[in-house]
Amino acid sequence: MIRFFAMNSIWRFLVLWIIYLRVLSDGASRPALVNIGSIFTFDTINGKVAKIAMDAAVEDVNADPNVLVGSKLVITPCDVNFSGFLGIIGALKFMETDTVAIIGPQNSVMAHVLSHLANELQVPMLSFTATDPTLSALQYPFFVQTSPSDSFQMAAIAEMVSSYSWREVIAIFTDDDHGRNGIGALGDKLAERRCRISHKVPLPADPDIKRDEIMDALIKVGLMESRVIVLHTYNRSGMQVFDVAQHLGMMDSGYVWIATSWLSSSLDSRYHLSSANMQSMQGVLTLRPHTPDSPRKNAFISRWNELSNGSIGLNTFGLYAYDTVWIIAHAVEAFFDQGGNISFSNDTNLNNVEGGALHLEAMSVFDGGDRLMNNIMTINMTGLTGQVQYNSERSLIRPAFDIINVIGTGYRQIGYWSNYSGLSVVSPEILYTKPANRSSSSQKLHSVIWPGETSTIPRGWVFPNNGKQLTIGVPYRVGFREFVSQVKDTDTVKGFCIDVFLAAINLLPYGLPYKFVPYGDGRKNPNYDELVRMITTNDFDAVVGDVAIVTNRTKIVDFTQPFIESGLVVVAPVRKLNSNPWAFLRPFTPMMWAVTAIFFLVVGAVVWVLEHRMNDEFRGPPKQQVVTILWFSFSTLFFAHRENTISTLGRLVLIIWLFVVLIINSSYTASLTSILTVQQLSSPIKGIESLVSGTAPIGYQTGSFAKNYMIEELNIPKSRLVELGSPEQFAKALESGTIAAVVDELPYVDLFLSNQCKFAIIGPEFTKSGWGFAFPRDSPLAVDLSTAILTLSENGDLQRIHDKWLMRRACTSQSTELESDRLHLSSFWGLFLICGVACFLALLVYLIMMIRKFYRHYPKESNPSSHGSSRSARLQTFLSFVDEKAERGRSKRKYSVDEERGDESRIASKRKQTETSPDSHENGITHAN
Repeated sequence: MIRFFAMNSIWRFLVLWIIYLRVLSDGASRPALVNIGSIFTFDTINGKVAKIAMDAAVEDVNADPNVLVGSKLVITPCDVNFSGFLGIIGALKFMETDTVAIIGPQNSVMAHVLSHLANELQVPMLSFTATDPTLSALQYPFFVQTSPSDSFQMAAIAEMVSSYSWREVIAIFTDDDHGRNGIGALGDKLAERRCRISHKVPLPADPDIKRDEIMDALIKVGLMESRVIVLHTYNRSGMQVFDVAQHLGMMDSGYVWIATSWLSSSLDSRYHLSSANMQSMQGVLTLRPHTPDSPRKNAFISRWNELSNGSIGLNTFGLYAYDTVWIIAHAVEAFFDQGGNISFSNDTNLNNVEGGALHLEAMSVFDGGDRLMNNIMTINMTGLTGQVQYNSERSLIRPAFDIINVIGTGYRQIGYWSNYSGLSVVSPEILYTKPANRSSSSQKLHSVIWPGETSTIPRGWVFPNNGKQLTIGVPYRVGFREFVSQVKDTDTVKGFCIDVFLAAINLLPYGLPYKFVPYGDGRKNPNYDELVRMITTNDFDAVVGDVAIVTNRTKIVDFTQPFIESGLVVVAPVRKLNSNPWAFLRPFTPMMWAVTAIFFLVVGAVVWVLEHRMNDEFRGPPKQQVVTILWFSFSTLFFAHRENTISTLGRLVLIIWLFVVLIINSSYTASLTSILTVQQLSSPIKGIESLVSGTAPIGYQTGSFAKNYMIEELNIPKSRLVELGSPEQFAKALESGTIAAVVDELPYVDLFLSNQCKFAIIGPEFTKSGWGFAFPRDSPLAVDLSTAILTLSENGDLQRIHDKWLMRRACTSQSTELESDRLHLSSFWGLFLICGVACFLALLVYLIMMIRKFYRHYPKESNPSSHGSSRSARLQTFLSFVDEKAERGRSKRKYSVDEERGDESRIASKRKQTETSPDSHENGITHAN
């Protein structure tokens, strides 16, 4: 036992000695100090928080025995005091002092400049506040964003805008790289959801901005239609914007303000936030980078008051500042483990540069910059902000934001946004464990208290009182003026479509200044495609009238909900079908008559075959049997057949046939009654199909989309189309035979037929459409007027307007056709099929039975004299056997007993005697039949 403990102690000593030697070796190869620089404006909220957090991180790194063993991390701060020039000078100084990495700069403007310096000298530059989306480009290989890029923040804002059904926003931003590029990303994300930035309002950069400049900018914003405002700026200018907005009444109900993460940083830090500041931000929404709860994070939050001495609150960027120091520490540790040495060499590009007193030649290239940068991009650690890891696009994995609503003296979190599942009231950490779900039902947030202390979701836009008057184009029609027309010698426009529009705008919750501008020369109807296209050229702000909603128009404008159904129909002359001696033939088509007659004969013949051998009523001379078949067949039409059926198969066929006859008889009676009691109309045109296949001219209304539809969709030659401008021209052309038919929209046709009894609609509508009011793409007016039109439809006002202009009873609708009342074979082929199958199966079963009986009664001869003559004789014998009358009663039963006993010889002898009897020779024909 003692020996065992002695050996164990020796092994422990050896292990400890090896570890000690390795530590001494590592310490000898590692520098005593690892220099890191930081470039910030420390008189800002994020600057103050970042300095405290970075100092705490350096202290924790140097106190950790598992990180940077033998080396001490040192951060040298550089306060640039809002000066870009000082930022450049500070970065140049760091490059002269063997700095391995730089934390900062604080803003994206300087990041764009200093990244070129970092690229040249291969010194990694890490920033958690420069969130410009373009800084993650390949142009800046040595720049790293350690917090989520603004591209994700803008994606969150775009999803919020889309989820509340807003379509336009106004962007107010600081006019620098940070503001411009962030708003550019917002525009791209909105465009993905068919939304857009209607106006961009730039502001001067901090701290040079003046209150008067903000006042001028917000006055312009107040005159615009959109009420959704995205504010992407910095703390100082942002607070001034809210103060001026409250002064101008732009924080009242109806407005929506969405601020980027600068506001959440101010709220969390509570730095220079007075009650007046809070009062000016009521109802504002803002975003904050999401950091999951963890024991380390909670411990750091508890420690913060001690670190800051209560001077400022901790915000999210303080957590990112702390993690950024640890990212560098872990990357440098990995650099040392890989055998790297911190060394610098002269930049050959600076050898020929004469810098004077600048001493540019003192700047050197970090030899291990590439390796250190690679370690940073492959980092995988858990920090205060959660999992820190980069993807192939140089962005942090799983970016997420908290969505905050400013209320009272604080704020309330209303949900989350993550790049994984979009908007949600559930934390991203829970959603990461489930399949991604971006369905519209899952994209929701808690209720919001909007500006003006209202919980009603703002509409997002208004028509301002001082807005320009809408110029509304209306078609200057020549025909069908009941739909829209201009009162002679006045600017007044009236008609069905105009009344619907006026009734709809009266339901809007805001005033809508407008003026109607007729479009057309007054001599013929205008081209409606060209009228709609004038919206895209800004000649008209909208088009109101009898405008059909068709595909080529919906590609360039937005339409309201249809206020009347429409579709193309065929109108042709019709003539009355008077009664005549052959009217009884009309119910069935010729094919139906022919097939019915054939089946009468077929069924009669089948029943005769099945009954002939055992039923005396179906026997006799050939002439008599033919008469019997015909009589039996056609007498079933009236269920007056006298012959009884004996066989089971015959009865089965007859039952099925009688059912078919019953259906045919009933249908014929009903159809004939309709023909003789209801006035019927006839036309050589049977519908659009017959028009397309024919060569006759076709009329269409001037300006209608029917022309293009017939040419492009139906491939009707243009030479066959005849342009007509008015109902009178319709009637004249149809009566004279100039055209075979007119193709036009249903509302026009209904009005035309109300006083034209010589014409009728032939066939159904062959397109489905409607009329709507046209507006520019993504116009909110189209949505509001659609809602108003639905209201008119539900309360009955739309029908009353229709009755006022379009209800006429001078001529009864005449759309009934002869062809639609005739009964076709296609309606009965199922019955005929059942009957035909029954006949076939009955005959097949009967034939099999006869063959079996024949072979029992006439066994095959063993030694035939001639093969051919034997076959012929046997066939004749079989036919005679089938034709002979089967005996019934006792003789039949006796034959059955003989067959069962196998006395085949006695049966054959008896049949031979019968065949050789004198009576059979004399009356062979009679007995055979």
